[in-house]
Amino acid sequence: MTENTFPNCKVDVLVQFFRSEVLTSQEAKHFTRNDITPTPKPDAIQKLYMRILELMYRIRPECHYMMPIAENVPAMQEWVVPILHVYLRMCQFLPICHIYDFQLNDLLNPKAKRTITILSGILNFLHFRKLRREMTSEYQQSFRADVDKLQAYTMGVKEAEWKIEKLTTIPPEQQAEAKALAAALSELQITTAHLYQEVNARNEQLAEWKMEIAERSQKLTQSKVDVATLKEEIVKLKSQIVESPEELKNEMERMKENVKSIKLSKERADERLVELQIKVQGVNQYEAEIQRFCKLLQDLQSGMDKMNILQEEDQTAVAFREKLEKELKNQVAEEGQLKRALGMKNDKMSKQQIRRQRKRETREQHEQNCIGQYDQVHQKREEIVEQIQEINREAQQIKAKIQGLRDVCCQETDKAQAQYDRLLAALDQFHKRIENHAVQGSEDIVKMKAHY
Repeated sequence: MTENTFPNCKVDVLVQFFRSEVLTSQEAKHFTRNDITPTPKPDAIQKLYMRILELMYRIRPECHYMMPIAENVPAMQEWVVPILHVYLRMCQFLPICHIYDFQLNDLLNPKAKRTITILSGILNFLHFRKLRREMTSEYQQSFRADVDKLQAYTMGVKEAEWKIEKLTTIPPEQQAEAKALAAALSELQITTAHLYQEVNARNEQLAEWKMEIAERSQKLTQSKVDVATLKEEIVKLKSQIVESPEELKNEMERMKENVKSIKLSKERADERLVELQIKVQGVNQYEAEIQRFCKLLQDLQSGMDKMNILQEEDQTAVAFREKLEKELKNQVAEEGQLKRALGMKNDKMSKQQIRRQRKRETREQHEQNCIGQYDQVHQKREEIVEQIQEINREAQQIKAKIQGLRDVCCQETDKAQAQYDRLLAALDQFHKRIENHAVQGSEDIVKMKAHY
């Protein structure tokens, strides 16, 4: 727990989160800061762990009280079942939250710092789970929308294919006309092919004509350049020649015409200026009216501000009144909660008394069962003692038989040893006799050699 991958949250944050996300109705109201610090309440912590497991694994509340072992377990052990069930489930769940050292003492006798670290790890995991569920729900919605679109597109494609088949398939009534049209189309294709050939030939002729036109246009441009040079030369020559009186008259007439045109343009400009002055006067009148409307709008704005201030005061008064009504309702609700808490405490006291009586009865039954079991065990013990005595007797008999066999074996080994010694002595005597006979034979041979 020294290297956590999640921060330790404050107690108020933990209480608020588990009230809003895990606990419901009365349990959320009764779960407070005092259930965690300074000394955690085992009942509240166990109930909170149960609700977390119900949220995570979708366990029904009655499953915590089901017997996970044989049915003939005495009733004295029933109170252990939910604690063991919660402990086993939490040992499976908490490694997901990076808490690897959960113990049974954290349920029976929880410590404040320890419970805060465990609850902060669970809070971190539930936040992560909530975010991932939102993302997966978005993905599912988008996937469903895509599936709907795909279905719609497939339906459209099928309808289009059906329409195409309907359009492409020719009914038997119109097959003769279709054949005639196909023959006419083939003839038109042949004629269009001939026409394309003629058009290509005409285009080749046009390209040749365009080439000729381009050459002639080049020649024309050259001739224009020559004409321009000749005109410049003519102008130079005219400047050298003295002007005639006829040309002077023509220029004077041109000047008079220019003066007339300038006067006409001046008169038109004066008329335009008058029109512009009239428009300017109209614009000034519009500006005066706009200023008057602006003043009226400012007055309306000031009136609206006053109305807004009055509305805000009215809203504050209404909010204060609603606040007082809420406080009154909360006090009434608290009074009802206190009454309910008293009723629940009385019910708990009565239930505890009933449980104590049941426990006493179960203890007495258990003691009687234990006494009966002790008698059975004592009888079995006596039977086993008798069996052991019989086995010991048989063992003593077997040991006596083994001892007798050992004595017989010792006697036989002694007899065999004596026979072995005798045989060795006889063999030694036989070897000595053989050696004596050999010596005598060698002496007889030597004597016989000397004699011969």
